[in-house]
Amino acid sequence: MSDSLIVHNPGIFATLQDMGRWGYLRYGVSNSGAMDRVSLQIANLLVGNDPGEAAVEFTVVWGTYEVAAETCRVAVVGGHFPVTIDGEPAPPFTSFTLRRGTRITIGRAISGMRGYLSVAGGFDLCPTLGSVSTHVRFGQGGLDGNPLKPGSRIPLRNAGVSPNGDRCMDPALMLSVAGPLRIIMGPQDDHFSETGKKTFLSAEYLVSHQSDRMGYRLLGPEIEHAGDFNIVSDGIAAGSIQVPGNRLPIVLLADRQTTGGYPKIATVISVDLHRLGQKAPGDTLRFQAVSVEEAENEYLRLVDHLSRIAASLEPADPQTLLTIGCLPEISSTASAERRPRKPV
Repeated sequence: MSDSLIVHNPGIFATLQDMGRWGYLRYGVSNSGAMDRVSLQIANLLVGNDPGEAAVEFTVVWGTYEVAAETCRVAVVGGHFPVTIDGEPAPPFTSFTLRRGTRITIGRAISGMRGYLSVAGGFDLCPTLGSVSTHVRFGQGGLDGNPLKPGSRIPLRNAGVSPNGDRCMDPALMLSVAGPLRIIMGPQDDHFSETGKKTFLSAEYLVSHQSDRMGYRLLGPEIEHAGDFNIVSDGIAAGSIQVPGNRLPIVLLADRQTTGGYPKIATVISVDLHRLGQKAPGDTLRFQAVSVEEAENEYLRLVDHLSRIAASLEPADPQTLLTIGCLPEISSTASAERRPRKPV
């Protein structure tokens, strides 16, 4: 049997996600992809992958995976999830080289909503329209377009690991998810009264339990329309905020529909979508309007920050790796190459 990662318990909802599929919106196919692309990229950097490689995206609680290969390097990044390797607590922001039969267990989120389990070399899956991202509504990508289930075996592309050793990241470099979500007003903000727009920009909203990868329904003060709440259907970008007849906003996300007939009061800027992806039902949020120029500058800052993270990765503490059962010869190589700094 080919080398794989065995899913013993996928938790509430786990799928395979990369950076999404692009160029098919005009055919009604939304991008899908990771809800927190920053965490996905960091998880991949830790195991030596291309930042956009597919990983397991898990949600809220629980998950147990087993290595079915001679060796496999893994990393878990995202919300604050306790992780154990064969029962031993594992430090965050660190990659681990594991033997066959080793189990990785991910506990309930202490904070945040989603996390990413990456493997060195990636998963050996056939892309659908240029991506292996799972889109459950369309039945695309991943393992036959379905969420992971107990007993699923995800094939590994490259068995074994490079001799570079396991790496760690300074947790202080992780971006904060706190603060208001920055938005650009429009494209149909003229469909709302001045009172409605003031309400939208000043109110606090609650993420409802009717929220998923398609979109977040928000609860809070109603946003007043200037007239009819219907428009001729037009395109929907990731982060578009529709306000239907009930006057409550819906933020449309990775698995959104590609067109819609409700006016969009604003759009969450791209660099804040990862923060929104970590919001759980019951969390609150606010919005802050910024200019297009500010949004573009924030994007450039994010690109620069991810580059600095990639350049700052250091060998992981070999003693910690041995304690949780990682391969000693790999740990020794990492120790010899550079004096390690233990993550805090």
